[in-house]
Amino acid sequence: MHLTFTKGSGKYDRLDIVTAAGAQPAIACPKQGIVPHDMVHFAVEAEVESLGFLGGIAAGGDSSFQAGADDPHARAVERLVETVQAEAWSGPVPDAEFIALYRTTCDARGDAALDLTAATLAAIRSRLGELTVRWGAVPVGGNLVLHLPPAA
Repeated sequence: MHLTFTKGSGKYDRLDIVTAAGAQPAIACPKQGIVPHDMVHFAVEAEVESLGFLGGIAAGGDSSFQAGADDPHARAVERLVETVQAEAWSGPVPDAEFIALYRTTCDARGDAALDLTAATLAAIRSRLGELTVRWGAVPVGGNLVLHLPPAA
């Protein structure tokens, strides 16, 4: 799956997705001061084995806001994306605290947490750090193309 993030000049960036089924409807990504939310999805989903929002699209699902709402694995991935995004805004925390916060977030919403290891968390953080640098170098109107391999 090919993801093209385009940096906008206003309140939104844009994500264009092409899957094996073809081009999907563009997604408006509200600017949030860090990388776009769906780029955080990419950083997480490239490292975990469960299908999340992007993996669901690659598997033939739609790109609506509610995509994956009925899938417990997709919800667990979304909770992880939210926790990673919160850390990106506020700064790093020790691995054990991060994992505990992730599990608490899942518990609060009735979702079963993924088996998140320190190694997987390190890989997610590394990938997000790399994406943050690359996205920061993209000029307004420019884009960053990413490739999400099919889930195993």
